[in-house]
Formats: sequence, structure tokens, C-alpha cells
Amino acid sequence: MDVQTMTELEDKVREAVGKVVDPETGMTFAEMQMITNVKEEEPGAFKVEFVPSSPFCPIAFKLAMDIKSVALTVPGVKKALIYCRGHMMEQQINEMTNKEQPQK
Repeated sequence: MDVQTMTELEDKVREAVGKVVDPETGMTFAEMQMITNVKEEEPGAFKVEFVPSSPFCPIAFKLAMDIKSVALTVPGVKKALIYCRGHMMEQQINEMTNKEQPQK
């Protein structure tokens, strides 16, 4: 896979997760500039970083899961690791959001 393709897929992921709406403001993550990084770490595996609207945002875990769900709908994405930054409970949110799901 060449760099150009990876960049296009990163753009598609950024565009998709940017459409997630913050229920507290009714604005999208793109409008609020909450998505700070989208990186394809290895083919099909993406890291997405976001900053919630406040360090005490009560729904940061829900937002992280919403971002993960949307990222996984983008064709070519096999894995999405979502990292909340700048939240008082970011470590717990990141661990819960990125916990490996048991295989069925």
C-alpha cells in the first residue's frame, strides 16, 4: 500500500469521525475541532485522538465509543484505537474504549 492511499484513508476516517455530533452543543466534532489526530499505524489499524469540550465532560466515554463505532464503518478500517486527551479521567476512558473484545 502506498503512502498516497494511506493518506486518503486517513482523510476518510477523519471526515467520518468529524461528523459525530456532540450532544451537549449539537455541533459536529469537525466544527468544534475536537479531532486532533488521525493516523494509520499499520494497514487497517487507526489511532484517533480527540479532546472533549471540557476536562470534566460527563459523556467523554460515550463520545469515544461513538468515534470508534463510526471509524469502524469506514471501508478499509479493521481496528480503531480511540484516545481521549485532556480529560480528568482520560486514562480510564482510553482503557475502557480500547479494551480487546472477547472473540465469539
